[in-house]
Amino acid sequence: MSQASERDSVAEPKGEAPVSPLVGRINDGNWLPHEEAESLRSELLYQRAVHAYMTMLPALNVIGLRDGSQEAFGRGYHVLPIWKDRMDSRAWVPTPNADVIYSMSYLDLKETGPLVVNAPPNVIGMFTDFFQRTITDVGAVGPDRGRGGLFLLLPPHYTGHVPDGYYTFESSTYNVFLFFRTVMGRGDGGPDPSVAVELAERTRVYPLWVPPKDVPAMQFPNASGRRLAMMYPTDFTFWTKLKEFVDYEPVEAITPELRGVLAALGIVKGRPFEPVDWQRAALDRAVADAPRMILAGAQLGRADGRTYYYSDRQWEEAWVGGTAEWMQESYLDIEARSRFFQYAYSSAPAMNVHSTGAGSKYPYTIRDADGEFLDGSRSYRLHLPPSPPAQLFWAVTAYNITDGTMPETEQLLPSTNGYYDIPKNEDGSIDVWFGPRQPDGVADCAFIQTVPGRNFVACLRLYGTEAAFYDQTWRPDDIVRVD
Repeated sequence: MSQASERDSVAEPKGEAPVSPLVGRINDGNWLPHEEAESLRSELLYQRAVHAYMTMLPALNVIGLRDGSQEAFGRGYHVLPIWKDRMDSRAWVPTPNADVIYSMSYLDLKETGPLVVNAPPNVIGMFTDFFQRTITDVGAVGPDRGRGGLFLLLPPHYTGHVPDGYYTFESSTYNVFLFFRTVMGRGDGGPDPSVAVELAERTRVYPLWVPPKDVPAMQFPNASGRRLAMMYPTDFTFWTKLKEFVDYEPVEAITPELRGVLAALGIVKGRPFEPVDWQRAALDRAVADAPRMILAGAQLGRADGRTYYYSDRQWEEAWVGGTAEWMQESYLDIEARSRFFQYAYSSAPAMNVHSTGAGSKYPYTIRDADGEFLDGSRSYRLHLPPSPPAQLFWAVTAYNITDGTMPETEQLLPSTNGYYDIPKNEDGSIDVWFGPRQPDGVADCAFIQTVPGRNFVACLRLYGTEAAFYDQTWRPDDIVRVD
């Protein structure tokens, strides 16, 4: 048989030849129309920007805290702002705790080299890198076991001498977040901040290799009572701040895959960030839409129900039953992490591990007993059974759902706690009330004011969490609407 005959014998029947799947699906194997190609390219950039927003939010969250603090109080390792009269709703901070004394500072190990932090005893705190990954807890579940001590913070890839005598840790970023909380004392009918402030002011920070004579004295400005904007950016500044961060930090502080996502946006270490008009439009769209997408996920809930503390109640947890880093058994829970850093900051093992008599737990709820969203126009009652299982103290606070700031009303402190002489029921239980107006007969310290027409979230804090919480022999009731 000739070669021509062989070819003829295997030829397809006359007519249209079969095509591979994508040839058939995409424009009959031809390039796309130009306008469609441009539209798809813009859409892909937008999707990558949404992903970048969700994964980079931990860094931008703490950058917002740093920039707002340094604008108000100055910068430097020796500057440690303390909310000496408690933090109230005039401080725009994600889910601040009005019931402890906050000390927060921002250290730059590229500028100073290794830093020593002399932490006081009985601090509830942590050091994190600027992705808010825990470097170490400080306090009862830290290496100091609540005794305080000298913590040595090393910059990334430090190769110098490391002396003994310190709790030594290396950060993955040059920037480090110092976050200390000190517990108030009991005063006349309410909390007394003075003992906590005195303890916080015993903190000392100094470079390891700088002679003592050249170390400036610590400054402890009072951050209370001031209007402070310490939130992450909500406009295009999000991307320019992110670019500054990428340029400043070591390349390997971000994984290669996420560096690839950022590169697709034009954010590459050491290169200019100069988006053209269509890129700018996609980035603007993403920074507007991504927060709404994250909020939508929280609003609609998870199909797996992992956020719930109890099988029969509305109380939820931020770490969805995983670790303080949002790791599940085989994956990183990006949705849960991005939602957390939309409305909160600072995550550490002490907040997640089941440590009896130490650490802390933060059950929260966005719904009432009937499953309806908490509404600031309505009145509610929260019934707490006797003896909340908190060795240190307990507190209840209301927050805005979008970003975790405190709702600002005439009350300023939308919170109450176990330091107050809250009237008790005959069985020792306590009722806490929420609403736009204080109900008749309800004590001031048992009432939390809300903003009419605005949803809110209620958070219960248990510091020094005890066994009754873990084995669920003590459980808070659902919040009940009363009007």
